[in-house]
Amino acid sequence: MPQAVATVVPNAREGADGTKSPEGPKAPGSDFAPLLKTVRSQGLLERRTGWYAAGIAANLVALAAVLTGMVLLGDTWWNLLFALPLAILWTRTAFFGHDAGHAQISGDRKAGRAIGLVHANLLLGMNEAWWNDKHVRHHANPNHVDKDPDVGVGALVWTQKQAAQREGFARWLTRNQARLFFPMLLLEGIALKIYGFQFLRRQPVRERALSGLLLAGHLALYATLLLTVMSPGKAVVFALVHHALFGLHLGMAFAPNHKGMEMPDPDGDRWGHLQRQVLTSRNVRGALLTDWFLGGLNYQIEHHLFPSMPRPHLRLAQPLVKAHCAAIGMPYAETGLVESYRQALQHMHEVGEPLR
Repeated sequence: MPQAVATVVPNAREGADGTKSPEGPKAPGSDFAPLLKTVRSQGLLERRTGWYAAGIAANLVALAAVLTGMVLLGDTWWNLLFALPLAILWTRTAFFGHDAGHAQISGDRKAGRAIGLVHANLLLGMNEAWWNDKHVRHHANPNHVDKDPDVGVGALVWTQKQAAQREGFARWLTRNQARLFFPMLLLEGIALKIYGFQFLRRQPVRERALSGLLLAGHLALYATLLLTVMSPGKAVVFALVHHALFGLHLGMAFAPNHKGMEMPDPDGDRWGHLQRQVLTSRNVRGALLTDWFLGGLNYQIEHHLFPSMPRPHLRLAQPLVKAHCAAIGMPYAETGLVESYRQALQHMHEVGEPLR
């Protein structure tokens, strides 16, 4: 396995503003090129097929074990206890689908899409084409109000300019969005399914047929499982609790990444790749448990700089990126998990301040 060596980019020079930058022409992206060279030379962009194969297999076995437990327990309210582990394993499944979409698992496009279709459409009922379309645009321009769909106007808003245009119930929602954020995540598991079905009409006919078939297959299998094991009433309650916990867990993994970080001025200068990805992202400190809970997204800066980097290499790349940012005088945001949530909620609170 590659081993990262924390090296500061050589040949740095200090500019008139006191910051340091690598020697050489100041062409767009020149601050990123030395870092990319270092990361590539240490093998951190090489895929970890075996690691992913083992992780996917373990996740599938754990899913099978939970489903077996539900069947053996039968028609009882005690089966609700399985909603939590199933939600946790669904979130692991979503992480593998996310990594497949970034070509972290396989360099073969067809293989990567097949993995994504199985994990997203079939196992989760979430359209991988919808997710990839939205996520690619997010990665290209994170936190850009005109280009990043994750900071567009929706149930929540992310700038005071967006907030000023809210009316009626949406205005009340924006005033209170910080305190309502985590409760609203309880609806995210169901919302992801709805968005996926809505996106079908935007897909080419052949892709639409395959995606739709797998989404329908997921719903059929999920409903059959619950209605075979439990009475209709218990099945509905289980599905609601399960999807609420899934949405909450998934939202907790994505919430710390960009909320409250820099938002590029749409009318300002265009940022280079390093600046665009580092200044808009926040890392979350922690050990292996944090890596597991957040699916490696706690290394959000490294993930945005190197989207195709396998998840287990993000931890190894972090000291390289941090040292490089220090060498050129670029801020590198890193905080604890609880503090990351506080900062994100504080930003949402400030956005709604003029309406209160």
